[in-house]
Amino acid sequence: MTGPQGSERVDSHVDDLAGNGRVVATHGRQCMVETAEGRRVLCHTRGKKSDCVVGDRVHWQIAGDAGVIDKVAERRNLLFRQDEWKTKSFAANIDQLLVLVAVEPMYAETQLARALIAAEHAGISTQIILNKTDLPTLAAAHERLAPYRVIGIPVLELSLKSRPDEARALLTPLLAGRATLVLGPSGMGKSTLINLMVPAAAAQVGEISIALNAGRHTTTSTNWYWMDDTRHSALIDSPGFQEFGLRQLQATDLARLMTDIRQHAEHCRFYNCSHLHEPGCGVREALARREISPSRYRIYNELHAELSSTKW
Repeated sequence: MTGPQGSERVDSHVDDLAGNGRVVATHGRQCMVETAEGRRVLCHTRGKKSDCVVGDRVHWQIAGDAGVIDKVAERRNLLFRQDEWKTKSFAANIDQLLVLVAVEPMYAETQLARALIAAEHAGISTQIILNKTDLPTLAAAHERLAPYRVIGIPVLELSLKSRPDEARALLTPLLAGRATLVLGPSGMGKSTLINLMVPAAAAQVGEISIALNAGRHTTTSTNWYWMDDTRHSALIDSPGFQEFGLRQLQATDLARLMTDIRQHAEHCRFYNCSHLHEPGCGVREALARREISPSRYRIYNELHAELSSTKW
């Protein structure tokens, strides 16, 4: 088998490999599990429902020519995505969330906020990457991201295609020694970033797709890539930015997970203030003083309404 950046294959010699491992890809009840030695083994979960996600540490044992997962270790954190019908976990044990946006095309600020809220809830540090900074509309992008700089979210500016060497030099220390989940809407440059930092990523996806019999559907799944032969730095790629899920939260959780709202909520007259209509609301008073961005308060209102109407 080749090193982490080479073309991976399912190990057909599973004798003596059973034990602890990490899930690096999933498709239905099938999982690709990587052993401590770097071998990758096709495994199945017990029962009809898969409880494994990429990043899980698992214990597995030999079952015929493959393996079966017996137990998922306790997770440090867990992230969710959602569609019109359901919420589903998709990544665990992440060290850092990297949200990729671009000067153009314009991204949905609500989706950026959703990612930051989910990361805050999971206790995951977050970094925003602003791509395509060589475009003439950079000033407008700066203005849109100003509220996030104010609340302390780091913003790193890059031009992945026009200045790839500079981008690689800036990203390498940021990603070193961490498992980083990369999120970004279509057109922001996420594939460019992944391929820049993991040149063999496309080959790995192809090998995993064949092994999991996932075909074209692998493009809609989450994948773990090692950036180095020592397997200390990893990128996790997950599509479907618009599907980032918050339905695991209650509406009353929202204020404490939005830094700017939380800071001013301490000054509300009522301890259970919703920050929507109550008198003596510190949040709405801060909004009137322009200490909270109107766009951020609008997002708070939208998400509060969504979570209030969620059926449990």
